[in-house]
Order: sequence, then C-alpha cells, then structure tokens
Amino acid sequence: MLNDRTQHLLKVLVERYIADGQPVASKTLATVSGLELSSASIRNMLADLEGLGLIASPHTSAGRVPTPRGYRLFVDRLLTVQQLAEPAVAELRHTLQPDSPKRVVKAASQLLAELTQFAGVVMTPQRADAAFRQVEFLRLSERRVLLILVTLEGDVQNHLFNTARDYSGSELIEAANFLNQHYAGQALGGVASRVGEELQRLRGDISELMQLAIQFGQQALHGGDDLVISGQGKLLNVSDFSGDLNRLRELFDTFQRKTELLQLLEQSRRAPGVNLFIGDESGVVTLDDCSVVIAPYRLNGQVVGALGVVGPTRMAYERVIPIVDITARLVSSALNFND
Repeated sequence: MLNDRTQHLLKVLVERYIADGQPVASKTLATVSGLELSSASIRNMLADLEGLGLIASPHTSAGRVPTPRGYRLFVDRLLTVQQLAEPAVAELRHTLQPDSPKRVVKAASQLLAELTQFAGVVMTPQRADAAFRQVEFLRLSERRVLLILVTLEGDVQNHLFNTARDYSGSELIEAANFLNQHYAGQALGGVASRVGEELQRLRGDISELMQLAIQFGQQALHGGDDLVISGQGKLLNVSDFSGDLNRLRELFDTFQRKTELLQLLEQSRRAPGVNLFIGDESGVVTLDDCSVVIAPYRLNGQVVGALGVVGPTRMAYERVIPIVDITARLVSSALNFND
C-alpha cells in the first residue's frame, strides 16, 4: 500500500532509530534520507505512516519511533540481512564442536548471548522415542493444569503448566480420552508430527490443551533441563529496559518460569526457517516490548528442538537473524556428528 518513497522513508527511520535509540525528527530525515524533499513534505509522509500505525510520536519528543507493526513491515519487506563473514562462521563452528547434546546446547545458549548481547535460549533435544501408556489432566486452579503421564515402564511423570483459558473437568477428560484412545503406546515425537491435522478437526477449545500435553509430555519424559537460558543479565544494559524495573522484573520472572518461552520455541519447531515474534505477536504479555528470534535445529533429519534470542524490539535484525540461523545449523551439525 505504500509507495517506494514512503517505504524508503520508513526504512531510514527504523534504521536510524535502531542505531541510536532516539526518536527521529523530520528535519533529520530530510537530511539523511536522500529523498531531496522539504521538511514539510517529510512531515506529511510521516503523518501517513503514523495514521497506518507504523510509527508513533512519544509525548516527550517531536520525533517518531517505529511501532511493532512498523518493525514487522520493515523486517518482512525492507530489511537487507547481512550474511556472516566466513571467519565469523568458522569461529562459531569451532565453538560448537561435536559433543554431548547437553554441552552443545549450553555452548549454543552462551554463544547466542555473547554474539547478540541479549538472552540466548535453547530448547534441549526432545526424544522422539519417548512413549506413554496413559495421560490424565487435573485442574489445580483457574488456567493451571497438572499433566500426569504414565510411561510404558510404569513410571509416573508430572508437569504443571498454564493454559490460555480455564478448562472444565469434562473438557480435561475429553482431551485425555482422545489422546489415550488414539495414541497410547506411541512415541510422543511421532504423535507431535501427526496430531496437528487431526486436532484441526476437533473443537478448537481443547486442541490447545492436547498440544500442550504433547509438548510437556515430551519434556517430562526427556528429563533434565528442558530450556537453557544464558545472558539474561545482559538485558540490564539495554537502555530500552533499564529505565523500568517493574518491566525487567516481569521479564526475568518469564525466564525463570520458562513455560511461555518453551511454548514459543515449540511453536517454532513446527515452522520452517527463522521465526520472528515482534512485540505482542508472541502472545506473552511480558514480552510485549521484546522481539524473539527463533530457528529450529535437527537430528537425523528430524526437528528435535529450537533456539533463539530474546531482546528489545529495537534490535539490529540484519545481524541477529543470521546469527540465530547459522547457530541452529551448526548445532544440527554438531549433534549429528556426535550421534
């Protein structure tokens, strides 16, 4: 819907704001955009962009800043991704040497944090051969459900998780019965890859519950830390966050709980390539001022996990996206070599 000049102006504004973190004034844009337009013409174009919800005017400044919607258009249509230079790729490859999955995952999370100066998150590889005999859901309180999972060997695993809405006892029974009748005795990894299409035919209000059951069931059977996070403390140095201690506290609580981040990573496992959640696209309120860049990684050709970076919406996407992408590829290589 935007003409070429207006798109170019938005691109310059976003890049300028990412670079220095200050609202961008029309006078500045008239100077640096290369459009050879007057400040008045620039202001008219900015008004159009603001009317479309792509930029906003902070109360304390005459300049403009991108909105999450503006960042999304920038990333999807205007961003020029910078490919990592071969020496940098070689250094990454050297750091992610073939090793045990646990050490590879830890190294990857630390590497992502160091390269981006944001928080690096890595889901541990999920076993595709972990099978279950029976599942049961127990409602503990509003939007809190306990998953009880019995393995083929008779071991009992429990996992507490939050849901998007409150479920009744009959809905919990219906979801458990469906999984037990159709998938008992099967490996959860295989169930996860096949169940999506069948869940689409069910009532949407219980399909979410069963998807969460599969996700957390895999984690319960896998054992150990299901999400490795490094570099949370680096976000204290991000000016976008440092002025609001309450927001930082809520963000760190999200890191500690892990549940919401795991759901994002699990969602990205089922999508090809690099996935990007900007602002409220994540569906996690505490990440409304963040962007999350995620890519899946593979073992023996099968997606077994995902990794990524959590940072402010004002991040250098052209750098962060290829860093996440190549790290996922190198983790895949390290795990497959080790296997």
